[in-house]
Amino acid sequence: MLPGATAEATAQLDLRQRISAMVADEYASDGWTAIVQDIVIGPDLSRFVARVRTRPLYVVVLAPCADAVRSREDARPKTGYGAWTVEALDHGPRAETERIGLWLDTSEQTPQETVSAILAGLPAALVT
Repeated sequence: MLPGATAEATAQLDLRQRISAMVADEYASDGWTAIVQDIVIGPDLSRFVARVRTRPLYVVVLAPCADAVRSREDARPKTGYGAWTVEALDHGPRAETERIGLWLDTSEQTPQETVSAILAGLPAALVT
């Protein structure tokens, strides 16, 4: 997705999110715990949550500060942002996304600390 995406790009993103929700439900219907990892921001998050039929459903949003993301990005051999700036991508989750589930500021956390925070915060992550 690029800033100012075309209708076709938006339709493809919507298709990806619909398919992800369907696949998660299919895994769950077979007894598996399904985990969907994606960047779902703005009104897409509430739409995605509504598409997943399986309950219980937990939503965890990892939301490090822009400075932490920039530092992590600078340490990587490649870039994952393309036409986006860290600030522009950070603005969407903070300003335009409904606060569904558990939101964690992982700016100063190690991966293990993030896992521990997710497990400790599962009651807050539960979508009712």
